[in-house]
Amino acid sequence: MKKLLPLLILAISVNGLHAQKLSGGLKAGVNITNFTGPGLNNIDKKALVGFNAGGFLNLRFGAISLQPEVLVSTAGAKYKNADSSFKLTYLSVPVMLKYRADGGFYVEIGPQVGFKLGEDISNKTIGDFAKDLDLSAAGGLGFQTKRGLGIGARYLLGLSKVGNFQPSAGLNPDFKNSVIQVGISFPLGK
Repeated sequence: MKKLLPLLILAISVNGLHAQKLSGGLKAGVNITNFTGPGLNNIDKKALVGFNAGGFLNLRFGAISLQPEVLVSTAGAKYKNADSSFKLTYLSVPVMLKYRADGGFYVEIGPQVGFKLGEDISNKTIGDFAKDLDLSAAGGLGFQTKRGLGIGARYLLGLSKVGNFQPSAGLNPDFKNSVIQVGISFPLGK
């Protein structure tokens, strides 16, 4: 009987998930990124264009849904007056709480954790430029058809400092990622 109880709870839980709308799919888009904060005040920088791509699950409870995602995503900045850039690549895990109106428009908000996969720093004089972990707060809006095809925009506000080096002339590690994402999503299955 003791072994049967966990199986019964699992069966009820899975049945409850089926009663809700569980869906998933793929998404991809463009990132427009820059660094913000006092650490790079002496550097004349501009936005860096990159990408994001990955998958998502969406557990819908009426108009509200929870959407965890796993994305490969870039961040960074360029020097304005030189042919140099700071490009960081992360495995990002946002968990978005979404509200979807009847017409298909939605708003979303949630946290994101990024795990550094790599860094490409032009004219590299710093051994390890960025920390291995990046925390952000995300907010966005978009439109999703009844079949699940979607288009959306999201802003990621960096909460943790990016730099992982000692301060030097004109360069201080106290700066954060700032990312605008625009992309599309494709449902898989029904």
